Amino acid sequence: MDALSEAVVVGAPPDVLANTPVPTDYTAAHTRVEDVGLFHGVEDKDVRKSLRVGRVPMPELAPDEVLVAVLASSVNYNTVWSGTFEPLPTFDFLRQLGARGGWDRRHDQPFHVLGSDAAGVVVRVGTGVRRWSVGDHVLVSPIQVDDQEPVTQWDGMLGEGQKAWGYETNFGGLAHYAVARASQLIPKPGHLTWEEAASIPACAGTAYRMLISERGARTKIGDVVLIWGASGGLGGYAVQLVKQAGGIPVGVVGSEEKAAVLRRLGCDVVINRSELGVEIDDDPAAVVEAGKRIGRIIRRETGEDPHIVFEHVGRATFGVSMFVVRRGGVVVTCGSSTGYQHRYDNRYLWMKLKRIVGSHAANLQEQWETIRLAKLGKIAPILSQVYPLDEIGEAGRLVQLNEHIGKIGVLCLAPRTGLGITDPAARERIGETALTPFAREYV
Repeated sequence: MDALSEAVVVGAPPDVLANTPVPTDYTAAHTRVEDVGLFHGVEDKDVRKSLRVGRVPMPELAPDEVLVAVLASSVNYNTVWSGTFEPLPTFDFLRQLGARGGWDRRHDQPFHVLGSDAAGVVVRVGTGVRRWSVGDHVLVSPIQVDDQEPVTQWDGMLGEGQKAWGYETNFGGLAHYAVARASQLIPKPGHLTWEEAASIPACAGTAYRMLISERGARTKIGDVVLIWGASGGLGGYAVQLVKQAGGIPVGVVGSEEKAAVLRRLGCDVVINRSELGVEIDDDPAAVVEAGKRIGRIIRRETGEDPHIVFEHVGRATFGVSMFVVRRGGVVVTCGSSTGYQHRYDNRYLWMKLKRIVGSHAANLQEQWETIRLAKLGKIAPILSQVYPLDEIGEAGRLVQLNEHIGKIGVLCLAPRTGLGITDPAARERIGETALTPFAREYV
């Protein structure tokens, strides 16, 4: 471990961090450009074969950037996409970014440092950074925006220059160090550990924009909300946000173990897919049958059809979502993990005046509002397991096979779990049990 990393781990003061040299290279989870063809013609694209851990060169900081010593990160589904080189190799994104010239040239490398979540300590700031200092404990928003683009001042997610950090850009959070723009930073809640805090921004922020923000479904008191994959990273935060908004979450899961976890989280209605007695896919006849069965369960338990469907599964469920949501209801979608080409009966959309709302991640204000809720104890981290950085392949494989619950954390510089708490009084007030609803035995 280099001297700066050691100083961070022992909690050295800002002046020590500022005067300890930055290493010329660092350890990072990454993919390599020479592996892009690794899975051609292969059915099982096992990310354990493509997610590497090794040393990469340290980039120079742009004036508006900070260098964060990363104590912990987490696995998002874009880590799986990166590792399978689908739907596109991320090196295509890096080449396009690098072609813009200037500081963006640094991103076009034969390696891609992955990771769209990070919790850590600022160890360097660029010459143009005003609001952040060496020694600050921060989280990193998963979205990078161009703050000189006019529309960014209204909603950063609408800007042509917005990128998914650590997926469409290089130098992400699954590493000992990460490079981020100052406009991505959020103060880390003091009552959370490094790994708990790192599990929040990407998934919770995305769910907040989809469900709570004025740009999403605008969940209100009494709304019935159907949540697919409710025990996963997105779904677990969606359940909590619907509850806090006064809505009625209806969670769909794939096993009794996941159903039990969801009930502990306080989900009002839990549907195990095995109860349906029919496979959920995009075949028109299967869509209608699955929709009728899910609808009967929801009406039995709540007395009405759902106002909102929280969609991120995609092809396998989208037709059912469009069928089951009530007249005038909203299907809000942020992804398509089972396929991007959706098939649904458009008559249900136009004749019943339903709406589809597209949503992607969250702007910085929405991220800050999400972390504020965590700081207040209104939403809890849904961390279930934690792996060391050296085992990123195993952690990614767990997510790839959908064998995980909640979020999978990754320790980067943190030597063990449980570190980083600077406000123990707040943690005691909120309660250990409330903060660890999905916790399993950490690896």
